[in-house]
Amino acid sequence: MNFERRNLTDDQLLDLYKRLLKPRLIEEKMLILIRQGKVSKWFSGIGQEAISCGITAVLEKDEYILPMHRNLGVFTGRDIPLYRLFSQWQGKASGFTKGRDRSFHFGTQEYKIIGMISHLGPQLGVADGIALANRLKKNGKVTAVFTGEGATSEGDFHEALNIAAVWDLPVLFIIENNGYGLSTPTNEQYRCENLADKGVGYGMEAHILDGNNILEIFNELSEIVESMRTNPRPVLIEFKTFRMRGHEEASGTKYVPQELMDMWAEKDPVDNFRRYLLKQNILRADKDEQWREEIRKEIDDNLLIANTEAEIKASYEQEIGDVYAPYEFEDVKPGSETENIRYVDAIAQGLRQSFERHENLVIMGQDIAEYGGAFKITDGFVDLFGKDRIKNTPICESAVVSAGMGLSINGYKAIVEMQFADFVSTGFNPIVNYLAKVHYRWNENADVVVRMPCGGGTQAGPFHSQTNEAWFTKTPGLKVVYPAFPYDAKGLLTAAINDPNPVMFFEHKLLYRSVYQDVPTNYYTLPLGKAAVLRQGKDVTIVAFGAAVHWALETLDKNPDISADLIDLRSLQPLDTETIFASVKKTSKVILLQEDSLFGGVASDLAAMITEHCFEYLDGPVRRVASLDTPIPFTKALEDQYLAKGRFEEALKELVAY
Repeated sequence: MNFERRNLTDDQLLDLYKRLLKPRLIEEKMLILIRQGKVSKWFSGIGQEAISCGITAVLEKDEYILPMHRNLGVFTGRDIPLYRLFSQWQGKASGFTKGRDRSFHFGTQEYKIIGMISHLGPQLGVADGIALANRLKKNGKVTAVFTGEGATSEGDFHEALNIAAVWDLPVLFIIENNGYGLSTPTNEQYRCENLADKGVGYGMEAHILDGNNILEIFNELSEIVESMRTNPRPVLIEFKTFRMRGHEEASGTKYVPQELMDMWAEKDPVDNFRRYLLKQNILRADKDEQWREEIRKEIDDNLLIANTEAEIKASYEQEIGDVYAPYEFEDVKPGSETENIRYVDAIAQGLRQSFERHENLVIMGQDIAEYGGAFKITDGFVDLFGKDRIKNTPICESAVVSAGMGLSINGYKAIVEMQFADFVSTGFNPIVNYLAKVHYRWNENADVVVRMPCGGGTQAGPFHSQTNEAWFTKTPGLKVVYPAFPYDAKGLLTAAINDPNPVMFFEHKLLYRSVYQDVPTNYYTLPLGKAAVLRQGKDVTIVAFGAAVHWALETLDKNPDISADLIDLRSLQPLDTETIFASVKKTSKVILLQEDSLFGGVASDLAAMITEHCFEYLDGPVRRVASLDTPIPFTKALEDQYLAKGRFEEALKELVAY
């Protein structure tokens, strides 16, 4: 192996060697503990240490790194106390996830490390968001994100590279090409000769480096990273290396030809660099052994701390309490001055006033800048707030949602506008697996609002008409808001933007330009999780949300003899069960109306909850009225038949007469 020291001092060379040595010795200890049954799972990075250690040595301490399983050198290079790592791997409290996640599935703001999730790809988009925040701050910082050759086949990889290239984001994309994705060799994963070509395809600078040569990594990256700080842009690096152990220890390496193992064993990054330093009289053998003994003692001492730490005791209150980030609602009262405006105007007004209030607020979406969005809600926003904060995106919902998470990590508030709620399916993974779980996993906020123009009644067909709130109410960690009136839409949107938790904010398209209301002109907020009682009566309780509230109002206006409580939920998560249960106990009958199809919808859970908590008060069956269990059709006659609106009046009368 050819080592070129260039202008590095002896001390710098020895520092790089010590950086390599520590993760290797920890790994060797872990392999012993696995054989002893003291560690349940381990993802080894033996043979790949030079990449993690070299990159961490190049980056500044306050520059974010997003590593993966085989990047122990990132964690040791940032000087995390070893007992905390050992406690993390044992699921103990001194780790970073309170026993809720394992291995390297964690992040820590203290050390500017943002760990992976098992879905791999989203962290590339998260790096985009972190880097976007750095660009907005103009701080000259670089973000480094790791992935393996296997994940370069994921759509998130391509979306993230495209966004970084289009937005000139200072992201160092690191591909550790180690030969195998679990057991699948590279010739069964891709056809291009080099993965670096994928970067070139997106118009970004790309390099191929020897992933086992610590000096090549350090020297080349030192120049590249310094250039990225002064000339912000993405750079892709493909590191050619090899995985000397299994995907994880239990899987082994029997599928790898022995001659391949032998060839790469000769390229061991630690052993080769050690021999080079000894040959150059930079390192003495006795000093090497002294360092090894010191590191081994540090490992043993910290293992003792972790081993003697008490096991975590389950606490119902703590588990439930950590699903959402703490948030004290800021109650800003509406003023007396009002204007009669449409639902769509109220959304735009709430957004505009939130942008004026929060200088760190950014919105991302397709066609939202000069064009003003598909529904013209952000029309004129570029003139008011600039293109840095009103960002057009490519058609890549997954990476944009992930970028919102990255903005949140790096001190910003993010809004992601789905052009239509239907399209959120292509961004589903980071919403339900990253945003929703991140506070519970390692105490990080996901300060992201996803705006969801939704609903039928406009003859837009199966791909532009869904009301898919039930996809998200099932997922702990998400808040789901669904206002029916302009007043509520504005006050709940401003509150959702203030909230540090991820909020799915549903806006019914049919209501945009058909519903008017007197709305306070000033900035104000309304609490999430508080239903509105629109009508009061004694015969029956009607529970609805979104456009269904207006269907219920029309039905009651046609039937003045029906005395009903009408509850507009406004917020589906958190849910105002107190108001619902109190009304049901008063009227003894309840009908639940939703626009979504019946099975698995919000009404199903409401029905179960009411039956469970109010059974002895009921004088009739809990009725659900919903749209058909089919996709939503295009033609008006078919759509009218599909929607629950046409069946509600009859069902209501039947229940009242029961």
